[in-house]
Amino acid sequence: MEQGLFRRFLKVATVLAALVFLIACSPKLDWRTVQSPQERYSALFPGKPDKLDRRIPYLDQELLQTLEAVKIDNDIYSISAIQLPVNQSASLSKLLSQLQANLIDRAKASGGDVAVEDAFYKAADKQRLPTKDYFLDLKANGKTQQLMRVRWINRVAPNGDSWIYQISVLHGGAGSDNAKTFLSKEEYENFFSDFSPE
Repeated sequence: MEQGLFRRFLKVATVLAALVFLIACSPKLDWRTVQSPQERYSALFPGKPDKLDRRIPYLDQELLQTLEAVKIDNDIYSISAIQLPVNQSASLSKLLSQLQANLIDRAKASGGDVAVEDAFYKAADKQRLPTKDYFLDLKANGKTQQLMRVRWINRVAPNGDSWIYQISVLHGGAGSDNAKTFLSKEEYENFFSDFSPE
């Protein structure tokens, strides 16, 4: 009788230990490939992103901007896409410069740092193409409040339309690491390296 009770207790204890172990090992990041055929890219997100469309004013017109983003703890992983019609492709470099300047000037105005590093991205055909990663340290009252890593990519579609993609991770909360050190960790690197425009 005591032996049967002991076996049942051992079985329950084993099941509870296994359950605790599984819960403790469950990753907070649930990586999934997200296909966005309308925006002509695929990406690896650490959770199911929300999607939102909005119109942004630009040079006496409105452009459609699509944003897919997911928040995991203190991090926001996001990809925005702007389609520039073929008849407006002449303003591509100006629009791209404006998007970059908005963020970089904000970081510098806060007293923060901006570091730029050469990088590569993979197109859908697996070709590796050069780009740049920007690491921003956003401050308030002299203290780091947010860290950001951002990459801009532009691609021309077969119909001649241009697409501008902004891939970024925004980390809220101060830390001792600088933006480049902190946002080069594997959980962030995966997001950037697995973005593929068509």
